[in-house]
Amino acid sequence: MQPFATYHRFISLCMYLAGFLGFVLSLVKKHYLRQFTLFGYTHVTLLLIVTQSHFIINNIFNGLIWFLLSTTLVICNDIWAYIFGFFFGKTPLIKLSPKKTWEGFIGGGFATIIYGILCAYALIRFDFFVCPISYSESQGISMQCERSHVFQVAHYNVPATVKSLFALVGVELTILKLYPFIFHTIMMACFASLIGPFGGFFASGFKRAFKIKDFGDSIPGHGGLMDRFDCQLLMGTFVYVYYITFLSPANPERLLKMVLQMKQEEQLEFFSLLQTALKGQGQL
Repeated sequence: MQPFATYHRFISLCMYLAGFLGFVLSLVKKHYLRQFTLFGYTHVTLLLIVTQSHFIINNIFNGLIWFLLSTTLVICNDIWAYIFGFFFGKTPLIKLSPKKTWEGFIGGGFATIIYGILCAYALIRFDFFVCPISYSESQGISMQCERSHVFQVAHYNVPATVKSLFALVGVELTILKLYPFIFHTIMMACFASLIGPFGGFFASGFKRAFKIKDFGDSIPGHGGLMDRFDCQLLMGTFVYVYYITFLSPANPERLLKMVLQMKQEEQLEFFSLLQTALKGQGQL
């Protein structure tokens, strides 16, 4: 199985190219329009389902907290938007979903942020959720690590304006102790509340275009699985890109594997450059 794990991207590309060649060779003059229409549908499906699944799997390997929190944020927003809309909804939000209201949209957003902070504090206490999943031939699968600074308590100086506001009620607040991950949680909660619902609106428009009520009937009263996960279409991609852009740490094991694949002269050159850089930083 090792070759499949090492070269799975190239193998996947070869399989796609084989399918592409098969499509071109199967073109029939009388059915060009229908064949290219189906070809387009296939690629939209690949983009929305397969690519999204790939990003979600990467989120799991980056640490279960990135998967569990992002997924439940969307679910929480969906539930609380419905509750606020049911009891207080009066102003329609979008024509694609007549039952969606501004009251539900805004109320669900605030509830999602509160839930995200509470859930983050609950999960962040356990290494099982915050440690990336790593694999080595000697140790196998491991979920133990030295915690990233994102999951360690940091001290923040409270701005003077905030200090004065707390002083009015007799509370002296100068330093705030907080996990940096809480700020990232708020960003994910805002995305789940503001952008996530548009995945559901997209699905609603898609169903209206084909004049169907639900994507399936596997869940009585709710439709199919896709009807429950339509708002997840964008969340997995956002979390993956956000993590890679702002938080992705260097992986020593991956760097070592790359160095060992070099020629001996290149390894010695890399060692010399690394030694010079560390001396420049005063670490040697």
